[in-house]
Amino acid sequence: MNRKDLVEAVAATTGHTQADADASVTAVLDAITRAVAAGDRVTLPGFGTFERRERAARTGRNPQTGEAMEIAAGASPAFKPAAGFKQAVSAG
Repeated sequence: MNRKDLVEAVAATTGHTQADADASVTAVLDAITRAVAAGDRVTLPGFGTFERRERAARTGRNPQTGEAMEIAAGASPAFKPAAGFKQAVSAG
């Protein structure tokens, strides 16, 4: 499922137009992105939790030369699915 499919599914489920559904999907995704970027956790019961995870600086290796190199500290988004979401996926 891509974004277009998601918008169509939301429109079909809610009875709204695709333009309204697209605006809603955009608003939800933007709100989640802004919150996680600010360091907040976004918890959607029954679906999961979006959060920002910090990674410490570390020493890695250049795969081409094998030379040791420093990898800077950083942050990345993470998602932890809720139990209900896991069960729905595993049930197929």
